[in-house]
Amino acid sequence: MKRPIRGALLFLSAFATLFFISLAPVLAQEASDGGAPLAFFSPVIEQGIHGFFELLDKQKFLFLLLALSLGYPLGRASLKGISLGPTAGTLIVGILLALTAKLAYDITYSISGLVSTIFLLMFMYALGLKVGPQFFAGLRSGGMAFIVIGIVVWALNWIICVGGAAVAGLAPGYAPGIISGSYTITAIIGVATSAIQSGAYVPPEGMSAEQVGANIAAGYAVSYVLSSIGIILLIRYLPSMFGRDPIADAKRAEIEMSGGSSAPVPGASGSLTLGYSSSEIRAYRLEHKTLVGRSVKELFDKYPEAPILRVVREGEVIALQSNPVLQSGDVVAVRTDVHDLILSGAEVIGPEVDEPEARRVEIEAADIRVGKKGINGKTLREISHESGMGLQLRALFRQGNEVPFNDETKIYFGDVLRVVGPDSRVQAAADYLGGRAIVDTAVTEVSYMTGAMAVGYLFGLISITVGGIPIALGTSAGCLLAGIFVSYFRSRNPEFGGPVDEGARAFIQDIGLNMFVAVLAANVGPKIIQSFQGTTVIWIALIGTLGALVPPFVGFFVGFRFFKLNSVVSAGAATGARNSTPGLNAICAESQSNVAAVPYPITYALTTVLALLGGYIAMVIS
Repeated sequence: MKRPIRGALLFLSAFATLFFISLAPVLAQEASDGGAPLAFFSPVIEQGIHGFFELLDKQKFLFLLLALSLGYPLGRASLKGISLGPTAGTLIVGILLALTAKLAYDITYSISGLVSTIFLLMFMYALGLKVGPQFFAGLRSGGMAFIVIGIVVWALNWIICVGGAAVAGLAPGYAPGIISGSYTITAIIGVATSAIQSGAYVPPEGMSAEQVGANIAAGYAVSYVLSSIGIILLIRYLPSMFGRDPIADAKRAEIEMSGGSSAPVPGASGSLTLGYSSSEIRAYRLEHKTLVGRSVKELFDKYPEAPILRVVREGEVIALQSNPVLQSGDVVAVRTDVHDLILSGAEVIGPEVDEPEARRVEIEAADIRVGKKGINGKTLREISHESGMGLQLRALFRQGNEVPFNDETKIYFGDVLRVVGPDSRVQAAADYLGGRAIVDTAVTEVSYMTGAMAVGYLFGLISITVGGIPIALGTSAGCLLAGIFVSYFRSRNPEFGGPVDEGARAFIQDIGLNMFVAVLAANVGPKIIQSFQGTTVIWIALIGTLGALVPPFVGFFVGFRFFKLNSVVSAGAATGARNSTPGLNAICAESQSNVAAVPYPITYALTTVLALLGGYIAMVIS
């Protein structure tokens, strides 16, 4: 199947190339004649590769699309089981494009920071939606371990960068720049610069403040690129380095954080998936005399394990809401265990028949929150008797946690029942319970998403200045927490926050991060050239790489060995302590789970404050 598709694509590519070549003279003539619609093709046609890079400069979005379209296949390429992943692949392609444009044609790419901010915030919010219900459970179980990991990672990074710059004899400004790049926190450049502007640091004689600022930028650019690629590979394979299976460990962590429950919480991915069921709908012609003359509700009360879902009489469907009395010859649709139906269905009811109209019953899963105080204290047996005809209870949630149940389990206001059955019966149960049946998560409520992101963004802007150093959570962490809280509250009330399709959420998470990385590659790539002077660049690369990779490795070791954390959770804590969003995405992809994001905001917030403080001090003591 793959060969015909590949052949078709090659044919189309070749045809498109020949078609463009054949039209090139016409397009060039149109462009030279001032043809407005085709004028932007002129540089490409007349100057070839040079014109192509000029086109990327003028059409910034084309640069981003090209970086992603080439970065994804590069990231998927594997060498002895090791691959970069789409994020690192996109970063490398973007940097190569930007460097080629600068070195070969003196074109400097620059893309607005607003673009990268938008996509980063979308990524963080989508990630928060995924991990919300697990976040607080993870905080309770490993809070102290996460704090220790954060402090260890930050302290080692500061010692390596400041100590390394001193040993190498690097000029003032390089140390805070390397910290900023190895930590991928651009704000450290800001606090280091503020130390110069405020007079807390005075440049030595013969050196200007501008030169110090240039050193900060150079240290940042080189160490940033190397650390961004290195951390993705390190975090991705940390569990494997210690002999752990990241996929198995992630599943184990999810079970532990869910308290051993097996059903996804309301609003979570796959929560309303029907999945496998041993029950099936089959149609029978009613002939058994003990059933004739009895109402559907009467039979449900006597045989609740085999509810009648549809009655067809002389080709017409009889509404169950009227509680019809069954007549001989009626065709009834029954849903129950297939084994029981095969053994005794015909014997108890009558011969099985092929009646499509009887079996045309759409079964769906729904989460219903109990919204009537009058339901308090009623047992599931009572609720089933009053409004459960044709429904099966899949799971019961209380305060966001799955709880075991039987016929005598009492139901309270705020509980969430996950039921499976025909739509009409689901809606009837929702009316009885005083809630709204959430049956579809195929549409994402944009208003909820943007509103929550706006709140998170504003919360992240709140800043407190201590000793001239601004301390703030940050807008990206604010949006992450917004997603966490929305999904957390939705696990207690499925009506909160609107439905979110898992496919849409996963797409926002994926495209958000990699678009952000592509923008950074365009802006940072050209700055690397400024640092290639003598041995300085070698020292920056060495110190920056060590500062970026050794601390999270040690932090992971401390969490995994001393605190006995799950390997994937420990990797998430380490990448949060290193402030690496791409690293987090890498371990999530490797483990096929987002459980690594549970400790991320805790260590991220802690080390962001410490890193800013450390950058300021590093500049002052230069």
